[in-house]
Amino acid sequence: MKRDSLKAMTGKKYSSDPDERERQVKEDLYASCADPESKLRPSVETNLHDVIGYSFVVHLHPAVVNGLLCGRDSQSVAAELFPDALYVPYTDPGYILFCRVNDAIQKYRSVKGHDPQVIFLENHGVFVAADTTDEIKDIYSDIFLKIESRLQPFEDIAELPVSDDITRFLPAIRMLVCEEVQVDDNFGDKYKGFSGGAPGESQAVPKTLCIRNNTLISRFYNDKQSFKKVAAPFTPDIIVYCKSAYLFIEDAGSPESIIESFKRKLKVFVDENGYFPRIVLIKDHGLVGIGDSWKSADTSLEVFEDMMKISLCSESFGGPRFMNSEQISFIDNWEVENYRRTVAKGAAGEGKVSGRIAIVTGGAMGFGAGIASSLIGEGANVVIADINEEGRRFAQELNLKGGKNKAAFVRANVADPESVSALITSTVEAFGGLDLMVSNAGILFAGSLEEMSSEVFERVTRVNYNGYFHCVKYASAVMKLQFEYNNEHFSDIVQINSKSGLKGSNKNFAYAGGKFGGIGLTQSFALELMPFNIKVNSICPGNFFEGPLWSDPENGLFVQYLRAGKVPGAKTIDDVKSYYESQVPAGRGCRVEDIMKALFYIIDQQYETGQAVPVTGGQNMLH
Repeated sequence: MKRDSLKAMTGKKYSSDPDERERQVKEDLYASCADPESKLRPSVETNLHDVIGYSFVVHLHPAVVNGLLCGRDSQSVAAELFPDALYVPYTDPGYILFCRVNDAIQKYRSVKGHDPQVIFLENHGVFVAADTTDEIKDIYSDIFLKIESRLQPFEDIAELPVSDDITRFLPAIRMLVCEEVQVDDNFGDKYKGFSGGAPGESQAVPKTLCIRNNTLISRFYNDKQSFKKVAAPFTPDIIVYCKSAYLFIEDAGSPESIIESFKRKLKVFVDENGYFPRIVLIKDHGLVGIGDSWKSADTSLEVFEDMMKISLCSESFGGPRFMNSEQISFIDNWEVENYRRTVAKGAAGEGKVSGRIAIVTGGAMGFGAGIASSLIGEGANVVIADINEEGRRFAQELNLKGGKNKAAFVRANVADPESVSALITSTVEAFGGLDLMVSNAGILFAGSLEEMSSEVFERVTRVNYNGYFHCVKYASAVMKLQFEYNNEHFSDIVQINSKSGLKGSNKNFAYAGGKFGGIGLTQSFALELMPFNIKVNSICPGNFFEGPLWSDPENGLFVQYLRAGKVPGAKTIDDVKSYYESQVPAGRGCRVEDIMKALFYIIDQQYETGQAVPVTGGQNMLH
């Protein structure tokens, strides 16, 4: 920033109209940028940093500090603990706050002969200034130590379990807070994951929900009196990320009672506030964050948990002092905070399946990993389900891309129905619902009738056939609930089958039989579930020669088929690979991008279910 330009703003006459004044100030801040080509927006607190006469200024909003600054006795306690600090009563942020702080600094300077190093802003935060970063750290340590010495002791925060019942009410809440978006020529670009109507109509776009439960949250959901301690915002930041009103559900006797109570209270809430809640506190269950993306929902939870800490700490300083209605109204309508909301929210519809919630079983490697990576790249929230712990590292890698969506890992065995049920619960806990189940997990053991044991045959069948059934059974329950509360919403179950599900496979009958049966399941499930807008399809890819299933040097199919003598005359692995490549008219194996084109078609197409879509390079053709 050009400091001369910033200094010229001090004392400048701006409009008496608040909106016009803030517009003029914003223009002057942009004009003060050292790089006139930069599109970065200067902080509204830039002038404050400039006017404090030290080399370094660090402005923070720690919960411990705000516990003091949001308590009714904050000014007297601050004066006692920090006699050399400057205390500024609450003032609407922006240029008016700068003017008030600047005047206070001038008075402080005239008395003390130097600028204050600590400035407390009531119901906002603290500025610490010094000429070295080490001194900044020392001052903050001293602030924390003195405030904490006055806090009433309370136990460390411990995680509490989230009830399995969330699968029976959270997806319904997700549908009830769908945002009605006007369909226009740009709708398809913004919300590619959701099918729109004709221009002029509206389309309900689902949100992402996250739920948490811990001993801190439990302090505030026991009854209405507990909730009142966090029923209004303490600071402007809370309004930006959580808005200024929050919903409390006390009728938590059963999933059905939670849904009915939420429906009743939601209507009143929207009528009073003009927007859907971003925060819902449910008795005995936890804290729910609602957002246009996983990132915004998770941020809302982080900020509101911080608000709970502030409330708890404020009890040591006279009890909580919330922002009043006039202060809240200013922040709600302030252009600067609306800009910050836009930045925090991020662009909607950043991919073909943006905002969708997906599970990919067998997602740690091979086709499954490729599918999960592609879905993340197209904006979906993805649960990587696998018995292989490598999926945990893979999810972490995907999250390094820094999108608004998230990859999560859940260890799951599709052959075990309890494990699949727990997988669905974990998915709903992480994201609030389920839109796409990709049943990809599978195993393959080749061998002749003489070589195949009953135990191996049953193991292949349990994973490839029974596992698909378990996925559909538990995933469809959530999808049905979503349809019940939004009958325009479509969900998808997609089995990654195989070309071996379309044509018998020599000395590979255990695998082929399960895949043939999978197509029968797909057709039957499709008939049963289409009335709930749940489409069920299979994709039958050709051989993924680059993947570990085929290329693993110790137990890959090339090795297995060579040992089994499945390819007459083959002496080496290369001989086996060349043989299989020669069977494909397209001259190569199937790749992840080939599968994804079929998958995105299936998701986008509302008028297609019960199909087995071949992706085989012409090796298998429909009859």
